[in-house]
Amino acid sequence: MGLDLYHGELYWPHTLKDIPSYPRLEKDVFCDVFIIGGGMSGAIVSNILSNEDLDIVLADKRKIGHGSSAANTGLLQYSNDMMLHEFAQSIGEDKAVRFYELCFEAMKDLKDIAGSLTDDVQFKERKSLYYASCQEDAQKLKTEYAMLKKHGFPVEYLEDVQIKERFGFSKPAAILTDGDAEINPQMFVIQLIYEASSKKNVRVYEQTNVQEHGFNDGYWQFKADSGALIHAKKIIYSTGYETALHTDRFGAELNRSFAIVTTPLASFPGWEDQCMIWETKRPYFYMRTTYDGRIVAGGLDEDPMEAPQDSSVLKKYGERLHMKIIEHFPDYTMDIEYAYGATFGESADGRPFIGKHPSKDGVFYCLGYGGNGTVYSMLGAKIIRDILLYGEHPDEELVAPDRPWRKLYST
Repeated sequence: MGLDLYHGELYWPHTLKDIPSYPRLEKDVFCDVFIIGGGMSGAIVSNILSNEDLDIVLADKRKIGHGSSAANTGLLQYSNDMMLHEFAQSIGEDKAVRFYELCFEAMKDLKDIAGSLTDDVQFKERKSLYYASCQEDAQKLKTEYAMLKKHGFPVEYLEDVQIKERFGFSKPAAILTDGDAEINPQMFVIQLIYEASSKKNVRVYEQTNVQEHGFNDGYWQFKADSGALIHAKKIIYSTGYETALHTDRFGAELNRSFAIVTTPLASFPGWEDQCMIWETKRPYFYMRTTYDGRIVAGGLDEDPMEAPQDSSVLKKYGERLHMKIIEHFPDYTMDIEYAYGATFGESADGRPFIGKHPSKDGVFYCLGYGGNGTVYSMLGAKIIRDILLYGEHPDEELVAPDRPWRKLYST
């Protein structure tokens, strides 16, 4: 069973024009690679692999780009929910730094791929302000700054006085990182898959639900709800938070998060460079701006994994997020225009699940669980491409689904 991925009024669908349509799979097909899922991971993987000599089929049970991608708030950051120095404590400094480098490289790749698309997907380079929610977290940020600086990441440390001068609100400390960006995530997904589908080696199907049907004569077989069979040499699961199947296997957790989008503002006085803002507190609050002058704010995550259906719950959390914006910028005048709750997934160790199935040859996962899932999807697409083409990737163990420090499964 799939989850209800979101409830409420989403903003991104209102920004879309001329949404492409794809057929439902009605007849048997053969391919080299079958990508299951047409969200962010599937979109980036299909676009990257479309440049290779591979025959590709992609299918989604919904309309393309209308799953979790429609509720994605579009913050692209190389920094993770787990800080670099925290990763270093858990897996060692060398591995931690390499993981952050992969994320930083993925940000550059996202810039390049967004710039290569025919349509504007509202990609905008931004800095990120990460502030200490309380005095106790100031030292943690100082430690993080030192670690980032040591390894060459672009970062600046701000004391309370500097934060007040540059942003107008008071916080004990902050780090300001460079190399991040914001994007219209749903537009990005739709455009990526559209341009991949324009190539002769990529076929895309929507409104097509599939189930694994076994392995026969060198091909994995999947049966569509129409009865048609997909015969594929390689399988890539890019199903995001769609089913609890993968989260149960890998020991990941699903919860729900909330977001609002405000009415447009004419300007953002005191908000330096309209950088993205987030905090050390968990669950954390974050906010960004949009091309048409709105504020997107989100957070207040909680344990129930099902997106909330009760409108009173959405109203309560929406008002809390609205008040958080006003706490930071009390002179801004805006109302809530869109409010929703969505399912959100994360791994216990802060990293995605990318790479080979531990026991099924030719089966791969690209599951970007975490606060910066789009970045994970980008680095994941490159890792999977290299494994498909060359048999390995030097960094695959960092994100492998069966990494030894993760919960393993035997099926």
